[in-house]
Amino acid sequence: MTIKFETDTVQLHVNGRVATIELNRPESLNALNVEMLKGLAEILKEVSQTSAVDIVVLKGKGRAFSSGGDIKTMLLEAKEEDFPIVMDCISEVVNTLYMMPKITISAVTGAAAGLGLSIALATDYIVADKASKLAMNFIGIGLIPDGGGHYFLEKRLGEDRAKHLIWEGKPLSAEEAYQLGLIHDVAEGLDEALEAKLQQLLNSPIRAMIETKTILAEKNSPQLLSVLELEKEGQHKMRQTKDHQEGIQAFLEKRRPVFIGK
Repeated sequence: MTIKFETDTVQLHVNGRVATIELNRPESLNALNVEMLKGLAEILKEVSQTSAVDIVVLKGKGRAFSSGGDIKTMLLEAKEEDFPIVMDCISEVVNTLYMMPKITISAVTGAAAGLGLSIALATDYIVADKASKLAMNFIGIGLIPDGGGHYFLEKRLGEDRAKHLIWEGKPLSAEEAYQLGLIHDVAEGLDEALEAKLQQLLNSPIRAMIETKTILAEKNSPQLLSVLELEKEGQHKMRQTKDHQEGIQAFLEKRRPVFIGK
């Protein structure tokens, strides 16, 4: 039995025990605007409560997984009083994904950058196409990672390597990300690798796997929630800086920013 549910910016397909959630703004490389974040939060909550689903796949339509937050709509057009609402929505997406009593997989093609990478890191398993690029690139516009980026990077890399990856903000190839321990598999053919992983999981004692996930997630959830709140406060401060305004302007003008440390 196949169930299909759609919103404008996020699509959900359920086939047996597998739910596939597809980010659907291919024209913007699936940049995450407020509408998409709200739709993603709603669908994640629905899937989380669907007992027939054991596995959730997150992917992006078109050429990218997600290029990150939509700078034009989220950082320029949004009213300042809307900022806490946006950050709370990001936190809801990430925490729901992290705590979900399912095995979650991010299938990455093209770019997984900024908030897009943070969301991918909230899943249990990341498989990336060999040609994909991953970047925690907030620094380029004078911001800090959000979506739990600090938490997930420290968990995978340790504090020192996490700091330096955030500070450098450079794109990583799929192979580089794999060697660092950021992702779990690099695929020559993403669809084939994903299908193989799904078949492996569907033939595994998945209830026991999910129970292990639940125990570790319950243990670590308070720290993740604390980091999300700290990121919300820190991002608010960074949005007031001259360096952030310069970063945004340089992005729109497609030039290298000139930062002054203020």
